[in-house]
Amino acid sequence: MSVTAVPIRPIKKGSVLKLWVALGLLSVAAGGLAWAGTSAQQVETTASGLMYRVMKPGTGPRPTVRDIAIIDYTGRLTDGSVFDTSEGKQPIPIPVGPGGSIPGFSEGLQLMQKGGTYQLIIPWNLAYGADGRPPVIPPKADLEFEVTLIDFLPQEEVMRRMMQGAQTPAM
Repeated sequence: MSVTAVPIRPIKKGSVLKLWVALGLLSVAAGGLAWAGTSAQQVETTASGLMYRVMKPGTGPRPTVRDIAIIDYTGRLTDGSVFDTSEGKQPIPIPVGPGGSIPGFSEGLQLMQKGGTYQLIIPWNLAYGADGRPPVIPPKADLEFEVTLIDFLPQEEVMRRMMQGAQTPAM
């Protein structure tokens, strides 16, 4: 048996360098595309531990603890099961300040602007705590909400409107 030698042509000078440069540029481009594709997925974390992601930014001012927010929302446990939603119902008015909702939800509303949709990931200590709200929300349950801030009004304005409605004579 004989072996036939096949001559290999020599590589042009600088070709290997060009190949490495091209691979480097492709790597940088791939990293840039990956970063750009995940930038909308970035989650911010507040000092309290509330995590949020802006799904759709809003415009204008943000509600304060003295406001009533009008929202649409869906609340889920971390396993994805829905425990509460306003879907298919009227938007919900909710006080932004203490007593209106769980602390993490109140904090999240104050980050939003009218028309915005946020994903709020609320750790158990900013939600219903160590006890939860059995049977729907287990103890130490982290919660996830998708919230759209439709509008908000000062509490005083809401009270004034309610009083005016109560004083309207019935026909």
